[in-house]
Amino acid sequence: MATDSNSGIDGSGSAPGVDESVGGSSDGSSRADHSGDDLLVQRDSDQEPSLTIVMPTLNEEEGITECMDRAKTAIAELGVVAEIIVSDSSTDRTPEIARELGAIVVEPDEGGYGNAYKYAFERARGEYIAIGDADTTYDFEELPKLVKLANQDDVDIAMGSRLDGEIKSGAMPPLHQYVGNPLLTAFLNTFYDAGVSDAHSGLRVLDADALDRLDLETTGMEFASEMIMDAAAKDMTIAEKPITYHEREGEATLDSFQDGWRHVKFMLVNAPGYLFSLPAALLTLAGIAVMGLSLFGAQLGSLTFGLQTMIGGSLVTVVGYQIGTLAMFSSLATDPIREPRDPITSRIRGNFKLEHGASLGLLLFAAGALVLSYGVVGWTITGYAAVPSATVNLLASTVTLLGVQTVFCSFFLSMLATAEN
Repeated sequence: MATDSNSGIDGSGSAPGVDESVGGSSDGSSRADHSGDDLLVQRDSDQEPSLTIVMPTLNEEEGITECMDRAKTAIAELGVVAEIIVSDSSTDRTPEIARELGAIVVEPDEGGYGNAYKYAFERARGEYIAIGDADTTYDFEELPKLVKLANQDDVDIAMGSRLDGEIKSGAMPPLHQYVGNPLLTAFLNTFYDAGVSDAHSGLRVLDADALDRLDLETTGMEFASEMIMDAAAKDMTIAEKPITYHEREGEATLDSFQDGWRHVKFMLVNAPGYLFSLPAALLTLAGIAVMGLSLFGAQLGSLTFGLQTMIGGSLVTVVGYQIGTLAMFSSLATDPIREPRDPITSRIRGNFKLEHGASLGLLLFAAGALVLSYGVVGWTITGYAAVPSATVNLLASTVTLLGVQTVFCSFFLSMLATAEN
């Protein structure tokens, strides 16, 4: 992590003129010898800020003053030169109030939570970038402890954890607190090994070099997930400190279901191994097992395997195989944040040749067709009576179908591989 000797934040995590115990006082009092206003600079200032605080706003006139005041208290406590950028898409007095209080107000070209942040990031000059919503839910006076955490040599992103900290009464709906946020965090940790307790906390501090390494593209609320996903995929270090989450001022702009689904969809689309490969493997193995038991007429308790279960096993196998081919296609045709790491997809991607896939498909097709031909001959000899060994013929039909699919999927994979190169 780079540090600037003139930045006012040294390698020990403290700032000149600030007590070593800095980390966000519970009463909001400043231990510095100056106020946050004295340390706040504008865009045309020759003085380079050490810290940039970014607040995206959408009609936050009821909360912007408190957030600005608390941010200034944090700046004073740190004792560093700083700038506050308000990335605004409001139709109320939010931008006017923010300017009066010393903020640099910018207006993104397009709407959206992610766009607001990206637009501000392009204009940030600080060595550290702090972000947080301007609706009073996050206490900016807790920033010093996150700045100190981000200033450690092995930390790229410092996050405030609401779920490990305190959530004030009425600050978060129970469905979000006990279901939504923990579930989304669990998904993200499973898919990306992020190792965080509160993946969607909005109070964060990033080293500017770390921010430059991130490839952030989303425009909406899923931006919060993308930052963590991309950081985890790049093996960046994310650390957390407990924070307090407060009740917001003003009308909520979050659509619980729509924004939650956007997070889930974005995570799944960027985790093709979990979206395709795992279900494909489970379904295919389950289908093959059922077909095997049906072929030999096995009996488990009161359940007897036969023709009907063979039909079900065939269906499950074909569906699983189809999903597996989608895993292969997605691994070549898309550019997920983290490429699939499951052994099957990785092996095929690394060693696939059209000749191998086509040969396997033709072999499956020939084996299935041979058994089916034998069945047709037997059916003819018996004078077109009952089809002999219906379970065997259904198994052969399944193998034949998979063979045909393998041949054509191999050609399609070859086309995708050629286009990628």
